[in-house]
Amino acid sequence: MTDLTLLAQDGTTSTAPLRAAPSWTRPDGPLTQRLVYAAAHVVPRTAGDNTPGAPADIDWDATLAFRHHLWSWGLGVADAMDTAQRNAGLDTASMRELVRRSSAEAHAVGGRIAVGVNTDDIASETATLDEIVGAYVSQLRHAEEHGAVAVVMASRHLARAAQGSDDYRRVYERVIEAASEPVVLHWLGAAFDPALDGYFGSTSVPTAADTVVRIMADAGERVAGIKMSLLDADAEVALRSRLPGAARMFTGDDFHYVDLMSERDGRHSDALLGAFAAIAPIASSAIQALTSGDGDAQFRRVLAPTVALSRQVFEAPTWHYKSGIAFLSWLNGHQPAFTMVGGMHAARSLPQLSETIRLANECGALEDPDLAVARWHGLLALAGVSVGPAWTNGAGPRVRSGSGVVA
Repeated sequence: MTDLTLLAQDGTTSTAPLRAAPSWTRPDGPLTQRLVYAAAHVVPRTAGDNTPGAPADIDWDATLAFRHHLWSWGLGVADAMDTAQRNAGLDTASMRELVRRSSAEAHAVGGRIAVGVNTDDIASETATLDEIVGAYVSQLRHAEEHGAVAVVMASRHLARAAQGSDDYRRVYERVIEAASEPVVLHWLGAAFDPALDGYFGSTSVPTAADTVVRIMADAGERVAGIKMSLLDADAEVALRSRLPGAARMFTGDDFHYVDLMSERDGRHSDALLGAFAAIAPIASSAIQALTSGDGDAQFRRVLAPTVALSRQVFEAPTWHYKSGIAFLSWLNGHQPAFTMVGGMHAARSLPQLSETIRLANECGALEDPDLAVARWHGLLALAGVSVGPAWTNGAGPRVRSGSGVVA
């Protein structure tokens, strides 16, 4: 098996042994040990004009095939969320088409589907509270029309317009009242989107959590849970202990998901994670292991090695994590090219991606290691990086000194 060539920040290269892919067992249907959604990305059409500012030109076959990949491992799909590049390349017309197509595919195979509803139909950066409610409800109706669980996403418009916690409470009350089915709330921290700093009316997390608890308590069973993505495990545990009734905590913490999904004082978090889109077979196997005799220990043994990879993908600036998700999707053969809508594949450097593939190799996240190394070495060769004789003897393009890449 070919060694993996790695590229350091100073331009030097090294090699690491390429690991064989672990053997994981697919479940017979959706996982039941935890309620888990993987936040999925969109695959652009390779020949499309997916340059910055252009409307998304989506490869629907590849995009939907990736969702079938996630469902095949028993995971639910969280679609039209931040991972799908909301507010970062996915225009609202494409978002609505994504919701329609993904929901139809989910129902066809019995897979779980949740979709984000937001206020990005509003063209202006500013809006009144009434306009914000109207935008939320319009997307909520679209989600319900297609039979998807609605995730009421944190809104940039609301973050700008709200004068305090009472404005958040009034907006959420009206949106929740408009829903026909229980919704999931969404608390996204400034690490993921600086425009959401101080969401729910305060930069103090405990104070903002008080507002969240009041919103959920007032709504009762009309709120099924909340996705919390603050990268603050203690804050999540604290809020989880205060959730009313049967409301679930869906961890969105891509740094601490192993501890948060483990049982603690009779409680655990379920999950709605971008990281799980990149490690679906491992995540599925870990969750399946919870039914074994030493379930929690086995869960940790399988999943803990993936944390270093997730921390690399989600390193600051965290909002560029989507590039790592698409990169791993490409390495694993789920899309034909390493491209993203809005040209966002350029958001991470080659050395950063080098560390990503190194950690993916170490934790067994490369589903077809030979394909992954061939694609990675081809990307390095395109950049003028020599990948050594082991790869150039037949696995792909060769680097010709001083004159670029030849077939």
